[in-house]
Amino acid sequence: MNEAPAVAMHQDEAAAQPVVEFRDVHISFNGPDVLDGVSFAVGPRETRVLLGPAGVGKSVLLKTANGLICPDSGQVVLLGNDISQLRERDLFPLRLRTGMVFQEGALFDSLTVRDNVAYQLIQEEVPDEEIDSRVLEALRFVGLEQTFSLFPGSLSGGMRRRVAIARALIRQPELLLYDSPTGGLDPVTSTTIIELIVKQRDFYRTPSIMVTHRLQDAFTMCTHRFDSDKGAMVKLPEGETDQNTTFLMMNDGKILFDGSLHDLVHSEDPFVREFLE
Repeated sequence: MNEAPAVAMHQDEAAAQPVVEFRDVHISFNGPDVLDGVSFAVGPRETRVLLGPAGVGKSVLLKTANGLICPDSGQVVLLGNDISQLRERDLFPLRLRTGMVFQEGALFDSLTVRDNVAYQLIQEEVPDEEIDSRVLEALRFVGLEQTFSLFPGSLSGGMRRRVAIARALIRQPELLLYDSPTGGLDPVTSTTIIELIVKQRDFYRTPSIMVTHRLQDAFTMCTHRFDSDKGAMVKLPEGETDQNTTFLMMNDGKILFDGSLHDLVHSEDPFVREFLE
């Protein structure tokens, strides 16, 4: 990896077609709606930060985006395909074109870091030499190439989360999904994870959805960029924000807000104001 793994720029991107789009999606699990008429889209190169308190449907939305959960009604269009009612055998190839970082990392403790990151490549019977090269490339990006032969049990929580990010990047995804990537981490480690996500955004420009209830993480995503010369995240000049990073806010299964940081902090919606305060 030259500082970041090369990512193929897909020809479809020029058409500005949404990478994923929700159209009036409802999910209930035989009770009250967990997703209640959810509609939004993620465009090429766009990062969507999904805010809201615990238990309002954020993780369900994320898992619906790549077909891990099917809607009761409405449409989810992923990479140009309506996946709402697809059979698993038809959905699986589309899901492989996405990358997901689960809330707790979801690593296999019985596998080395190398085999965790390479899990899908191993299933596809990619040659070992190529696997080793691609795994080292991904681990180098997250600053953990020295963990190649270690087992997850020997890693800290933050390191495990970074390995999970490397695994999500290994197949050069067309959409990235982060489910509370800093959940349960201390503030310093959380900043390290957010810096990696900003680095991924600015190097790869991969469309993404990041779920969080932490306002500091959300605002940092929008007010910082990754400086490749310094090898670090730096704050944008006062008043500037990353134009490709926008916000969604959920409560009770509904999208209450969809817009820029400026619009978010100036929203008159009572729930949004209470959440921000």
